[in-house]
Amino acid sequence: MRLAVEAIDIGTRTPTVLLNAADASEIGVHPLDRVRLQYDGGTTTGIVEVTDELVSRGTLGVTRPLGHVTGPVEVVVADRPDSVVHLREKLLGEELELTELRTIVEDIKHDRLNDVELSAFVSGVFANGLSREEMQGLTSAMVEVGQTLKWDRRPIGDKHSIGGVAGNRVTPIVVAIVAAAGVPIPKTSSRAVTSAAGTADTLEVFCDVDFTLDEIRGIVERTNGCMIWGGSVDLSPVDDKIIRAETPLSVDPEGQIVASVLSKKKSAGSTHVVIDIPYGEGAKVEALSEAREMARDFNRVGESLDMEVTCAITRGEQPVGRGVGPVLEARDVLAVLNGDGPDDLRIKSERLAQLLLDTAGVEVSASEILSDGRAIAKFREIVDAQRGDPNVSVDDLVPGQHTETVTAARDGVVTHVDNRRVNELARRAGSPKDTRAGVYLDARVGDRVRHGEVLVTIHAQKRAKLEQARSFAAANEPVRVLPEGEALVEQL
Repeated sequence: MRLAVEAIDIGTRTPTVLLNAADASEIGVHPLDRVRLQYDGGTTTGIVEVTDELVSRGTLGVTRPLGHVTGPVEVVVADRPDSVVHLREKLLGEELELTELRTIVEDIKHDRLNDVELSAFVSGVFANGLSREEMQGLTSAMVEVGQTLKWDRRPIGDKHSIGGVAGNRVTPIVVAIVAAAGVPIPKTSSRAVTSAAGTADTLEVFCDVDFTLDEIRGIVERTNGCMIWGGSVDLSPVDDKIIRAETPLSVDPEGQIVASVLSKKKSAGSTHVVIDIPYGEGAKVEALSEAREMARDFNRVGESLDMEVTCAITRGEQPVGRGVGPVLEARDVLAVLNGDGPDDLRIKSERLAQLLLDTAGVEVSASEILSDGRAIAKFREIVDAQRGDPNVSVDDLVPGQHTETVTAARDGVVTHVDNRRVNELARRAGSPKDTRAGVYLDARVGDRVRHGEVLVTIHAQKRAKLEQARSFAAANEPVRVLPEGEALVEQL
């Protein structure tokens, strides 16, 4: 069928076409089927949506990813991609070969799978897991379809946390220490998906985080490190699309975590990597045995990619640092670099930096680099190179002016600070979009508190969002306080 073309912006990333219901019936297609579009500039494929209102009969609506399709087009039914067969095999629990994984990854990269099919792949991995061979194959395939950074020297350091712990903003401190020690560390980080802030959100308080690959090379050559948003460059782009499919399902399969992290590290040219695996109540990994198994997977997959991967299994039963939200986390980071700040954030940052330096064979003290001012000097140098203010101070970083406190309902001991509820509380207050919104933790696990004592301070930029956060805090328990006797029994 020959149809006229009309541009329709419905905000989709997939190459979607809109057909009037009558035209769709005549062609013989249904929603999420595929059609081949033949036009003057060539041939492409679109995923069908059917409408009675958005386009009239005789017209084909094309979304932004198909903006290059112009003029009248010939629309015919297209075959399903080969990878759909492999998705079904994964759902049935079958192990996929490297060639099959490559086919799936290629089709994800080129948006040949619709949302349901991509969700089916994520669900198959979640339900049936990935063998180590599948992890290796998926990781290498994800690296192959994206751009890569190449460096003319070794070692190239990197660090990553699997997430799940609120705050935990160790990355800027680790990067500053490692870069000051002479080890190049081109760090790419993510924005928040379900948390109150991703590393990139916090770093954007200090400086720009969107750069091209050539700009990244220049920053690293100038300063020995960078701290940029991974989404601004085409490093393992398939990973970002898989994460978007995982988010609505609230799943994060272990095998996919390994492939996701290591594909990004390999694409960035990293040779020596430290992976932070927090475990504990409320963390992404709750049992120590699970953390150890994940560490073995990271080690073996890393070895297959010619990367030396060292895993740090850390405690994750409560947030790290005091602030949760971009500005509040940035205040913690800057305070630690200046020789102050939360002890747990400083200690964890020092230990991870030291582990990375030891892994890279560099015999220097991370603690000394932090305490003698070399780390803060390097941090300011990197911020300057990334178009930020190198002279920013903690006092310049002002949290949201609308505040509310959560207080203890009884005398007792803090036994748990819930990562998920703290993150959600900060999001209800407006974080990360409102960069000055978030949560400050006045009490930590083990603290003895009195009735009415402040446990949490909520910061918001808008009163309406402060009310949302207040309601959430009242209906939930972000910080658990038990009478001293009950707390002792729980610890035992």
